[in-house]
Amino acid sequence: MQRRNFLKTTLLSSSVAMAGFPLINLKSVSTAAASKLKITKIRYYAAPGYNKPLFNQARGIVEIETDGGITGIGEGGSKDMLEQCAQMMIGEDPFRIEHIWQHVYRGMFYPPGREKLHALGALEMALWDIKGKALGVPVYELLGGATRDYVECYATGFQASTATTEEGRARDCIEAGLRAYRIGPTGGNGEVPFDFYENADKTIAFCRRIDEAVGGSGHWAIDLHTRFDRPEAIKICHALEELEPYFVEDIIRSENPEVYKTVRQMTNVPIAVGEQFGDRWDINKLIEDQLIDYTRVTLPNTGGISEFKKIAAICETHYVGMIPHFTGPLSTAALVHVLGSSSPNRCLMELGGGEPEKPAYFNEDYINFKNGKLYLNPSPGLGVKFNPKKADFIMEIAEKTKFPHPVLKSPDGAIHNW
Repeated sequence: MQRRNFLKTTLLSSSVAMAGFPLINLKSVSTAAASKLKITKIRYYAAPGYNKPLFNQARGIVEIETDGGITGIGEGGSKDMLEQCAQMMIGEDPFRIEHIWQHVYRGMFYPPGREKLHALGALEMALWDIKGKALGVPVYELLGGATRDYVECYATGFQASTATTEEGRARDCIEAGLRAYRIGPTGGNGEVPFDFYENADKTIAFCRRIDEAVGGSGHWAIDLHTRFDRPEAIKICHALEELEPYFVEDIIRSENPEVYKTVRQMTNVPIAVGEQFGDRWDINKLIEDQLIDYTRVTLPNTGGISEFKKIAAICETHYVGMIPHFTGPLSTAALVHVLGSSSPNRCLMELGGGEPEKPAYFNEDYINFKNGKLYLNPSPGLGVKFNPKKADFIMEIAEKTKFPHPVLKSPDGAIHNW
């Protein structure tokens, strides 16, 4: 037993040294379940060129600095939400990811809304990056190790194509190795009023053209964008059943998930729902009652990697696949780690334009994409290096909140609601 522990410590220490990160004393990590690291500062940057600076679709970059010289990066969260969450983490041990998550999630009196979850997801992502760097292993190893060689992808649009028609772009997408080409319904943009009857028929005809272009076999999917009311949405779904799309997304509005009890009984198309949702409590009933075939929850929207992993376990239990909505480039890289180490349930990742973004503030090889597929990155942590000089600095948090809320702990030290 002593020899085994010695070898484990030696191997881990060697891998950390080779990766170029400061060594920590791994013996001190074991019995006390503590890393001896402390969070000292959290910085927030705006992503240059991002054209949706909205608090509910934020794409800021987060840096969490520790007193051991290891810095982790995450992505997401608006300034105000990020600031409050970050102030609750100063002085904490970054290795205690679940403990910190519970504290930030359940603190400040009531459970967070989806915008606060977005900020928490960015911070939690950075904690996993720190832990992977400190131990010299990629995040997917911390999550249980690889379960698949790559993650299949589908494209929303296909920028590599020179085709002038949607059908041509769809064919080029499949020929490039992506699993499916995703389209949207006709109408719904600009100042022209949206006619439900007209666009339902036009959408059905559009789907038939795309299905023929890609040769069927589930090489296409459609997002109805919650634009239609139930009669037209079901009319579209009925027409698409014989075409067998990979999935039909957001058939109806998302505010009342219970409506899918009715929708599920009225159509046999594969249903995908969840890009507008957050944590597992938003979507657990849809999964557990098998009202959907795929969940679209994503990072950082779920509140972090741990929460996404928990949702993946619920999905496996109920035979539901995972097709996370695309968000930012770092979140895409993080999703490969999670999906690449989760259950072998069917999964698929969305790429806007058909390929990953390559922002100047990340290293060129931060993500491994080839032949329409995303491969696991074996570098320590998330495998992403951030250059703050190429981003826009917004703020730095170095002190705990001045307005702490009471925290209730059980005798064993676990956090409970106040």
